[in-house]
Amino acid sequence: MEKDLDYIIKLEKAISKKYGSEAIINPKSGWSKEKEKEYLEQLKKISKRDRRIEQASEKEEIDGFFVHKKLLSVETQRNCPVCERYSFDIKDDKYMLKFECCYRCYVDYVDGREKRWLAGWRPNKEKTDVTSNT
Repeated sequence: MEKDLDYIIKLEKAISKKYGSEAIINPKSGWSKEKEKEYLEQLKKISKRDRRIEQASEKEEIDGFFVHKKLLSVETQRNCPVCERYSFDIKDDKYMLKFECCYRCYVDYVDGREKRWLAGWRPNKEKTDVTSNT
């Protein structure tokens, strides 16, 4: 038993010499009730965040496919509010989100005039009716 203790002391000294005295300190020696309380608060915050992430990534089965619930609440607008055309084109989604118009209307009315568009300018209904026939 005494031989084991001598070995442990020699090992601790070697570790301390190589890595510093912090490497052999008992972790409990720096622990207090305040640190315990702070640790538990951090643990609660982490578990709340993890639950939120878990809920956001929940999936629901629809027609044999699992879809994120987050995607189910997202509604995409398929009618352009400017020309009133209906579109399935994916690139229209991008312009609908950013400029509230389809790609065609973006090219006709917004491209190069983004400031005016974002300030609220919109074409007259009569103009869009003429261009929608082309």
